[in-house]
Amino acid sequence: MKNSMVSELATMLMEYDKQLSMEQALSLVINSDTYQKLLDDRTRLYFQSPGYVFSFLEHELKTGKVG
Repeated sequence: MKNSMVSELATMLMEYDKQLSMEQALSLVINSDTYQKLLDDRTRLYFQSPGYVFSFLEHELKTGKVG
C-alpha cells in the first residue's frame, strides 16, 4: 500500500514537472518529510488518496514545510 503510494506520488511529480525523471521524482518523494509521515503508521496517511497526499508533498516542495 505504501509502495504504491510512493510510486503514484512520483508519477504525479513527473506530471507536475515534465523535466523530472522517475529517479529524480522518487528521490524527491523518498527524501521528503511527507514520505516520513507516510511511513508513520500513526498518521494513517497511506489510507488517503494520492491526490490528498500529493498536496502535502507539493506544499512541502514549494515552502520547505509540510502543510
